[in-house]
Amino acid sequence: MTAVRALVLNCTLKRSPATSSSQVLGQEVLDALAEQGVDGEIVRVVDHDVRFGVSVDEGDGDGWPGIRAKLLAAQILIIATPIWLGQPSSVTKMVLERLDAELSETDDQGRLRTYGKVGGVAVVGNEDGAHHTIAEVQQALNEVGFTCPAAGATYWVGEALHKTDYVDARPKPDTTGRTTAALALNSAHLARLLADRPYPPPRTRDAGTGPSSQSG
Repeated sequence: MTAVRALVLNCTLKRSPATSSSQVLGQEVLDALAEQGVDGEIVRVVDHDVRFGVSVDEGDGDGWPGIRAKLLAAQILIIATPIWLGQPSSVTKMVLERLDAELSETDDQGRLRTYGKVGGVAVVGNEDGAHHTIAEVQQALNEVGFTCPAAGATYWVGEALHKTDYVDARPKPDTTGRTTAALALNSAHLARLLADRPYPPPRTRDAGTGPSSQSG
């Protein structure tokens, strides 16, 4: 069986050792992946001095290159994010901005280095917005080269205006637990398929054979 490794990026606003519902759900995804033979780890992004920017290294002690090295060594990336004002967290958006740099990074066959990697999402919040948050993150991951599996997200949302967090609401085996298991199963399956059958390199267009640049 093809070896697969996963990286979960916890995009909570809370530094360690503060309790984080995103950390809890991210660990549950990692545990479910372990049942599929996938090894991995969680990185809490705010514990590292990740700079704002759109390059692979913003210099001056930027914490992103170390996280990026873990990402490049993994075949599965899970973004675990809380919901704030119906949106992914600001840390999530910073991570997605840093991933934008991968559009300029290619392998020796001209493919993005993120091609062949699987992207999934785990969302927690005490308000509505899970589907919107998943859509934003999945679209961004796909745009920078990741492949999103079927049922490629899991989430839990508490009642509006209530104070219960996911850390206090578990277990949820028949709801969130079921979607977490599906995310892990399909992500591991897809990662192995892509490892065995990588995306083809881009074709070099011969003169006169490409699509016309004229409109109309």
